[in-house]
Amino acid sequence: MADRYLLAIESSCDETSVAVLKNETELLSNIIASQVESHKRFGGVVPEVASRHHVEVITTCIEDALREAGIEADQLEAVAVTYGPGLVGALLVGMAAAKAFAWAHGLPLIPVNHMAGHLMAAREVKELTYPLMALLVSGGHTELVYVTEPGNYHIVGETRDDAVGEAYDKVGRVMGLTYPAGREIDELAHKGQDVYDFPRAMIKEDNLEFSFSGLKSAFINLHHNAEQKGEELVLEDLCASFQAAVLDILLAKTKKALEKYPVETLVVAGGVAANQGLRERLAEELTDVDLIIPPLRLCGDNAGMIALAAAVERDKEHFADLSLNAKPSLAFDVFDN
Repeated sequence: MADRYLLAIESSCDETSVAVLKNETELLSNIIASQVESHKRFGGVVPEVASRHHVEVITTCIEDALREAGIEADQLEAVAVTYGPGLVGALLVGMAAAKAFAWAHGLPLIPVNHMAGHLMAAREVKELTYPLMALLVSGGHTELVYVTEPGNYHIVGETRDDAVGEAYDKVGRVMGLTYPAGREIDELAHKGQDVYDFPRAMIKEDNLEFSFSGLKSAFINLHHNAEQKGEELVLEDLCASFQAAVLDILLAKTKKALEKYPVETLVVAGGVAANQGLRERLAEELTDVDLIIPPLRLCGDNAGMIALAAAVERDKEHFADLSLNAKPSLAFDVFDN
């Protein structure tokens, strides 16, 4: 059987990325042009700045991805692109590039949900068995997703307010840490102790919903009050206490989801899945499921994960025409709990 190749493009936020996938799971290239340095001075992603950067590098990323993969455009059988969720301007740049490339080379277009990309990045680790549960944790999302079969996603629980990654960045900004703050908070947390009593919202409630707004507010209030009184807080202990609260919430809700939806496989994915504290807690406490976490290089936003999700859609012949539009608030189906 002849080898099959597809090109994937990701531009939902502040990473411009293009990847080439061979057959089902072999990534031949995964080019990522990061904008972190441009957004650091703002303490977060500025949508207009992100869009302009995507325009500047998208063509070069496509060329680099094909060159690194060692293939020509005429060997491709499809082009995949993230069409949501994300920043609308950023999404439109990637979609315009994907449509133009697909049209120019006579290739079908595969629309991919960005969060499905995070989830299906686990396919590079090993073959997934279904049904499975997924905990998706990123800067914009915190959700539990029940996957009944490849490409069939259902949200069974999600955050009512802030996403967990968003909470990390906001408390990091209060502490004066560099954006994005998640990695630094994780490192500092391993050096401190959980001595500050932060709330674990909804942790005892019998539902699968998350809430991080109260935790974020409690952290900001503690920090602000200490500043006003001239009291010195221990940075490492602050980080350890904040992260302990976050992980308690994530683990409690994930355990409840596994009780309600008995499965053999748990996928944990998204940018926050790179958090070492989270990985350690998951490995310690969830020993009765097959825990699959994508490698660090596939945790952040990247086109490799989009390609891995697109292969599933390709096999189902889920294609789109050139009228495909961006859906910044795109979501999975929601199960009625």
